[in-house]
Amino acid sequence: MKNKFLIIALSAVIGFAGLNFVADKITAAPATQTKPAEVKLETKTTDNTSYVSVCPLDVVANPDAYLGKNIKMKATFDKFATLGLDYKPAFRSSQDYISFLIKRDDVTDHTIPLSEMKIFIKRTEAEKFIDLDSGDVIDIYGKVFSTALSDPWIDVTKLVVVQKKTPDKKKV
Repeated sequence: MKNKFLIIALSAVIGFAGLNFVADKITAAPATQTKPAEVKLETKTTDNTSYVSVCPLDVVANPDAYLGKNIKMKATFDKFATLGLDYKPAFRSSQDYISFLIKRDDVTDHTIPLSEMKIFIKRTEAEKFIDLDSGDVIDIYGKVFSTALSDPWIDVTKLVVVQKKTPDKKKV
């Protein structure tokens, strides 16, 4: 009885605030599941450089927060490209570098590259990964060196193939 009186009293106060709350319609709201804050783990490489583990979409959503920071991302390789090369405000020469795209991990029905993220690797290093296929899972270690065009521009310091894409079975 005491709880019902409390609900009615609160409803009256809320009703005066213009919210038109009805006391007999109040039920306990189900607990909403919120996504826990992503834990940012620090990883050290053999050269003792520290990297913060991040989600690629978080970096794209807030590139200024990662400017000048060493980051590590798990991603799905899409393809090598020339995107962003020779762009003066965040210059990386097409003679010395190649860029590559990773797939968005927030799309389930379609494969869409995360073109908002400019990722650069030295050509000499990229040659070691010539066998990368679209769909291979990789770890990218790098540093965000620019936020030109409000996009993150990343120099890759290390690339690791985590898992090769399983071959599609041909239909007979």
